[in-house]
Amino acid sequence: MGKPFADHDSQTGLYDEHEVREPRKFKVVLLNDDYTTMDFVVEILMHVFKKTETEATLIMLAVHNEGKGVCGVYPAEVAETKVDTVHRLARSAGFPLKCSMEGE
Repeated sequence: MGKPFADHDSQTGLYDEHEVREPRKFKVVLLNDDYTTMDFVVEILMHVFKKTETEATLIMLAVHNEGKGVCGVYPAEVAETKVDTVHRLARSAGFPLKCSMEGE
């Protein structure tokens, strides 16, 4: 009977073929622009990313002051969906808000 956990060879740094890995995570980032209102960014953060008003305001200020702000860290499929949702909502509201994914 096999071992319940993957064997790790400390000399090579390799795991056996049955290793279970966590899915790769991606940061979802909002980028600053000169047109999207701060209020809209806060609404997006609360609606799409489920942030509290205080959390959303702090992220919005990072976007405004530093050029970008991290909204959260998610598996690839979730991150892609959130980026698409932000773009769709921004376009329908007439804003050029950009959102992207960055690997961790």
